[in-house]
Amino acid sequence: MKRRKFLKQLPMLAGASLALNNIPIRVMGESSHFLRLADQSNSDRVMVIIQLHGGNDGLNAVIPIEQYDLYYSRRANIAIPAKNSVRRYIPLDSTLPSADQVGLHPDMIGAKDLYDRGRMAIVQGVSYPNNNGSHFRGRDIWHMGGGFDDYYSSGWVGRFLQNNYLPKVYPNDFPNAEMPDPLAIEVGSDVSLMFHQHGNIPTSISIPGGPQGFADLVESLEGFDDKLIDPRGKPPVGLDNSPYGKELNWILGLEDKSEDYAARLLEVWNNASETSVTYPEIYPFNAPSGSLTNRLTPQLQVVARLIAGGAKTKVYLVRIGGFDTHAGQVESYDPTMGLHAALMYHISSAMNAFQADLRSRGIEDRVLSMTTSEFGRRIDSNGSFGTDHGKGGPMFIFGKYAKPGVLGTNHDLSTANGNIDMQHDYRQVYATILKDWMKVDEDVVNNDIFFGNFIDGPKEDGSGNYEPLQLISDEVTGTEGFFKDRFRLNNAYPNPASGVTNISFYINAENQVNIKLIDQKGQLVKWLMQERKGPGEHSFKANLAGIKPGVYFYQIESGILKDTKKLIIRE
Repeated sequence: MKRRKFLKQLPMLAGASLALNNIPIRVMGESSHFLRLADQSNSDRVMVIIQLHGGNDGLNAVIPIEQYDLYYSRRANIAIPAKNSVRRYIPLDSTLPSADQVGLHPDMIGAKDLYDRGRMAIVQGVSYPNNNGSHFRGRDIWHMGGGFDDYYSSGWVGRFLQNNYLPKVYPNDFPNAEMPDPLAIEVGSDVSLMFHQHGNIPTSISIPGGPQGFADLVESLEGFDDKLIDPRGKPPVGLDNSPYGKELNWILGLEDKSEDYAARLLEVWNNASETSVTYPEIYPFNAPSGSLTNRLTPQLQVVARLIAGGAKTKVYLVRIGGFDTHAGQVESYDPTMGLHAALMYHISSAMNAFQADLRSRGIEDRVLSMTTSEFGRRIDSNGSFGTDHGKGGPMFIFGKYAKPGVLGTNHDLSTANGNIDMQHDYRQVYATILKDWMKVDEDVVNNDIFFGNFIDGPKEDGSGNYEPLQLISDEVTGTEGFFKDRFRLNNAYPNPASGVTNISFYINAENQVNIKLIDQKGQLVKWLMQERKGPGEHSFKANLAGIKPGVYFYQIESGILKDTKKLIIRE
């Protein structure tokens, strides 16, 4: 290839992304010219960031139950119904204090399932001080990891990667035997400040056509045939340190990295099989035609397959847009359907499938996912069945080791300013995940990544200290305890019993409850209950009249609750 032709194609290579399974992704390198000491992480943990592009309306996703009347009065034309409707909000957790009780959008069934299984946490009121509700400025702030008056040229993930691999320097030291893969991968065609690193920008390549087509195209770019100079068209050595020489060296380095990573990603892709899990594809109800397709599904499938194939990439970014819902957020005839409903469905159903995919591949232990959005939206709806730019909103954390629950409380909706105020600085969340999930030293998190003590340090406004957040559970037993507090079959009493016994159970979701009595061979003896029950504690007297003395078992099935206990019947 002529050098001139390669230079013409450089914008395509440097400005967009490669494609796997016809999904564009960005490959991020690592660069650091600062030889500060930091421990190189040997952890195989992975972080997946889900960007909700446009500013998510958290108030229709996480609905304050105790303040429902206020909620309805301030956004009556888009409010999710509380009762007397098939499509009403989903009560999340009956064990929470009354002030913290929330309901999920009716199309967030997948998120409710993840929560009940101990795979999801909600962080309430996430924002930053002096949030001005600007898309572009807000997105930059969340990506750079700074405050409203900061203008960093690097991003928080870029600085994390920069420190994580010191003293190695990109491109000279990468890829290598310990790290053959891109350090981070963006899915999509945009360039994100999040991955920019101090002193340099990420390396990105863009070639469509699937992994094999990508590898073939990169192979065809190798080398140059300019005559009488260098086989690659490189100028004489004396120009190496000139601006021209440095620029051309960067271009040739980009070509080399494209080839290296193309071959490696194709190898990783082919190492793993296609998923055995059915991912959602189409929103099943009414919404604008452009929002019906689940655009998270193919992105998450790519991420799961790359991880399963052996990629050591630390951070993945996936995106879903459409959240700037000034108008038409809901259907005029049904506030439970429409654009925002489809988005809530896409996120919760795709993440449910993603977790199942990771579990089926045996890699669920390694992955933590979280959502980000540049701001929340106003408490009051507008006359166009929409919501305008606001401040705070909820973040969702997904994963086997996400500490399940709701962190924070519902905002007081009687406030006159019309905004959800900040309870948690977004940097607290990021810093906690880096420290407790990615195992980054606390001093590095505070001093080298966020330039402030966001882990148990003084707040920027001097109003006290940032309290440590509990977002990560290192023990599976914690998740098991969470489940048993919300779904359980209790011991019958009396036991042994004669004629009658008391059976009680607790469920955290409205569901059909089937309880049967079986013998030691597993044969059905009698149905003890076949009813639909709401969340909470339930008890009843089980009639055992006419059943022969012996050892039996009573068995419950209600959604994800399946349990069996022994019952002795005597004369």
